[in-house]
Amino acid sequence: MMDMQKKQWQAISLFAGAGGCSLGFKNAGVDIIIAFENAKPAIATYNANFGADHCHNVNLETCDFLQLRHELGLQHGELDLIIGGPPCQGFTTAGNRFWDDPRNQLVQNYAQALEVFYPRWFMMENVEGILTTAAGTYIVECIKRMIRLGYTVYLKKMYLQEYAVPQRRKRVIIVGNREGKDFDFPEPVEKASGAIYKKSSFTLREAIGDLESCDIPEIDHVRKKETGIQLERITMLKIGQTMRDLPEHLQHHSFKRRASRRVCDGTPSEKRGGAPSGLKRLSYNEPCLTITSASPSEFVHPTQNRTLTIRECARIQTFPDSFKFYGTDAQKILQIGNAIPPVFAELMAKQMIRCDGNSSKEMLPSLAKFDVTKATAKSPALQKTCSMLSTLQIPTYKYARMEV
Repeated sequence: MMDMQKKQWQAISLFAGAGGCSLGFKNAGVDIIIAFENAKPAIATYNANFGADHCHNVNLETCDFLQLRHELGLQHGELDLIIGGPPCQGFTTAGNRFWDDPRNQLVQNYAQALEVFYPRWFMMENVEGILTTAAGTYIVECIKRMIRLGYTVYLKKMYLQEYAVPQRRKRVIIVGNREGKDFDFPEPVEKASGAIYKKSSFTLREAIGDLESCDIPEIDHVRKKETGIQLERITMLKIGQTMRDLPEHLQHHSFKRRASRRVCDGTPSEKRGGAPSGLKRLSYNEPCLTITSASPSEFVHPTQNRTLTIRECARIQTFPDSFKFYGTDAQKILQIGNAIPPVFAELMAKQMIRCDGNSSKEMLPSLAKFDVTKATAKSPALQKTCSMLSTLQIPTYKYARMEV
């Protein structure tokens, strides 16, 4: 192993949120020296769990990374790692104007952070919609810039229930290295199988089965006492059933509108409006559906006539009970739903550290590998994205490793 592996890696976290990714990397032995976020409740949560003043309130659209690097006393290229990724806002301009479009400021500043700090590695996470947003332009332009900065890039859509996360959650992960070291994404702990990948050892029962009997307010486990028509709806739902299985008089007035809305390939996640189920009775014997900010109002407990608690959602996202969230209930669940599950982040961190021991190769930066779906067939939008990504596997982009 190289000497670099014998010292603790130093990293910074961008778009840190409540700290799910940071917790996973910390558990793998990485020193997160500073984190940045602009949502005050998330910052309060992060600092309460990692230490006061660890996460700073910074607008990443206007942040001066060069000044920040100087304040941290870091040299260009000294940092080991940057984690976190800009939200895929979906407001993009195709073609040569992509990097001039102010609506792409977050991804511009992420690229600036890579250029200024020039870390040996980075990991960027995003929703699967990034693959087809703006007809693939968003993801392709991001990777082009990473290549031009001198990185060899690896991209994969990952199914997190394969990595000890008890939910059917899909995310796009991009890993970059500037030293020509080969990277392989970690092998699944257990490959998903069955209809829509329902068969798994990482089940909802394993995550929350011990929380049925009593409330634990200090960890945000307070079971909601449903009443009225909502209780009537929930009581009628059997395992796996949704709002569509209820009599019409019990269906929520918004259900038909949501059910009839067609979600087109590439629609930004914040405009999708969620699945049209409205309510769904979960199964103890399967991984949960994807945890989002709507989960405590839509996901019905498998055996009790109530929706999930905040702590149950946090458990499904693999946060330990010792990790406390701050803000209103709505702010807490938003932090949880947006987080990278810590258990998954830890596996990614350990794999990056392991691959750091690989010998450096004499190769130009490029998109070394990409894997965007388990399916044998691709939508026309995804086919187009794959076609554009394929051109990035030929290292033709000029780059310069300049001191900043």
